[in-house]
Amino acid sequence: MGYWDLEEGKDCVQKTWITTKLGTALGLVGSAYHIVAFQPETAVEALARAANGTVTMASLGAIFGMVTCLSAQARDAPDDPTNYFIGGCASGVFLGARTHSALTGTTACLGLGTLAMLTKVGKMEGWRITGPPRL
Repeated sequence: MGYWDLEEGKDCVQKTWITTKLGTALGLVGSAYHIVAFQPETAVEALARAANGTVTMASLGAIFGMVTCLSAQARDAPDDPTNYFIGGCASGVFLGARTHSALTGTTACLGLGTLAMLTKVGKMEGWRITGPPRL
């Protein structure tokens, strides 16, 4: 069962698990590219870099999934795109705290929140990025 198959505002643990797994996978791929592009001195350094990137991305996914779902429950508006903005913004704030930068946190909050909200709006309205046009 996929993320979009679950009802909004329900099954928070399952939704969080899905977003955490996706974040972990993206973190592993990103870490692999980073290690190839910037060769580490030792195997321990490579392992530390991989763990750092993977755990950060997994945390971003977990924060997004949980905050989005809890926001839908608290606001009693399960299909509101604002829930996705709040979840994306919370992930951005975590990224800012992780880098010890308020500017990074603010920018990531606005960027990830807007991206998540537009993704939800696009899903609700049937936007398509690829494929033949509908007539």
